[in-house]
Amino acid sequence: MSQTTAAAVETAIAAFREGSPVLVHDAADREGETDLIYPAGAVTPDAVSRLRNDAGGLVCVALSHDVAETFDLDYMDDIIDHPASEGHELGYDSRSSFSLTVNHRDTYTGITDDDRSLTIRELANVAATPAEIDFSSEFRAPGHVHLLKAAPELLAERQGHTELGIALAGAADRAPAVVVCEMLDDETGGALSPADARAYAERHEFPYLEGSEIIESLD
Repeated sequence: MSQTTAAAVETAIAAFREGSPVLVHDAADREGETDLIYPAGAVTPDAVSRLRNDAGGLVCVALSHDVAETFDLDYMDDIIDHPASEGHELGYDSRSSFSLTVNHRDTYTGITDDDRSLTIRELANVAATPAEIDFSSEFRAPGHVHLLKAAPELLAERQGHTELGIALAGAADRAPAVVVCEMLDDETGGALSPADARAYAERHEFPYLEGSEIIESLD
């Protein structure tokens, strides 16, 4: 591992530990997207606003596989009993990480910045001590926060933003719950280019990493 890669990853881990977001580009031959990633426990209403306005993709909370299993959260592919869930192939991976959509039971509609930030922070809280939690007493489904379930072997098995984010959380000693949201380009409607994502990170003094740097350092 190069000193430059090690230093970049350590900087990102330190920022994540303090609750700051990190930008991560997965790979050109995968989704080819940069996600804005927060530790879920640090997500305020202002952070949800940034995710909506500056990133623009789908606001999701990724949970470690063990936490999701403790809460009986299956992959959505295994939950849906409908023909639309059959016969599709993903160009970038063997399966989707999507699980349930949820709202915390103390929310109203669930979609406001206040409501979503509450749901997200409470997901971090329960992820820290999953064995002590009755998930269904804390959350209801369907809701407005999409849950993602990480692969059992994490980066050794899958290298999506779900796993990259959970790996960062583990290295930063944060609860295994992270927010991921794709950064989109308002002009093209597609994914924000790595160059523009890196420029955004520099303007806001957020760390930017390539997925390969995380894999090299933390796998």
